[in-house]
Amino acid sequence: MNKLLQVRNQTIPTEKIISLLANYQMLPQFLREVIVDQAISSFTCTPDETISACQEFYEKYQITSESERQELLELYKMTPEELEGLATRGIRIEKFKRATWERKLYSYFLNRKSLLDKAIYSLIQTKDVGIANELYFRIKEGEQSFSEVAREFSQELGAETGSLLGPIELGKISSRLAKMLYVSRTGQLWPPTRVGEWVVIVRLEKLIPAQLDEAMSQQLLNELFERWLQEQLAELANGGLISLN
Repeated sequence: MNKLLQVRNQTIPTEKIISLLANYQMLPQFLREVIVDQAISSFTCTPDETISACQEFYEKYQITSESERQELLELYKMTPEELEGLATRGIRIEKFKRATWERKLYSYFLNRKSLLDKAIYSLIQTKDVGIANELYFRIKEGEQSFSEVAREFSQELGAETGSLLGPIELGKISSRLAKMLYVSRTGQLWPPTRVGEWVVIVRLEKLIPAQLDEAMSQQLLNELFERWLQEQLAELANGGLISLN
């Protein structure tokens, strides 16, 4: 007998759920979570970790009594063990990340460092080369401050902030602008330079070198995890590893 999913007055056979996930563009997310579950299946939590994770889960979903927990189990047709697995899933994912990539973090950090460094900089951008040259000389000769010129003439970025931007990772801005900032001395004013469709005047205010602290380690672990997930999804799509029996 086919199993059915009842949603209000609509009855959905389980064999139709996959096509519905695809139609709703939810299949990639579903496959992602399946891949993650397969990867973390051998990772476990300590009793203390489990208790803490379950408490956080109950607080998040405002489950304050045993009867409410039972209602949740019944609603989603879950066993207590499955609910516990759901509550501890985040911890087990983090354990998988560290077991898989923690030893590679330092070399990965060094390879990425030039893009992880942050910059605080002043920026004016316009599409008129003539105006850009005039503004550059105004600033260089001290006729007007960078922020005054930016508020009056800059288009898009820099206008509302009086030109000051950042701190922002160099990897999150255009590669041309990032290279300019990376090789700049503090306070160095660049003459008008073409960056994509814009002509920019830029001055480095401060370069903040990236450090492999706990926050950066977590950021890089997340990057490596996401890269791995995308590779796994591509392998599923291209290798014929998905079948519906």
